[in-house]
Amino acid sequence: MRELTAAQADDLYELVSERSGKSMILTSNRAPEEWYKLFPTPVVGESLLDRLINTSYRIFMDGPSYRPNKRPGQTPTTNRAKSRS
Repeated sequence: MRELTAAQADDLYELVSERSGKSMILTSNRAPEEWYKLFPTPVVGESLLDRLINTSYRIFMDGPSYRPNKRPGQTPTTNRAKSRS
């Protein structure tokens, strides 16, 4: 994610506010604590994150990136354990 313009931050805030109480899936490769600096107005960032964090289930995924396998010309690899001889 990049820093948001004021208009983008307002649009995201409105979207999250309208979806409040309804199902929504949001993914990010950044922790919520890192989001604050992306908002031009701290109040908007705090309000949006408050709505998201306090009413959400957070699932953390830890493991190798899938992106190297998606590059053109790369063959997919698997995470098989190597056997010792």
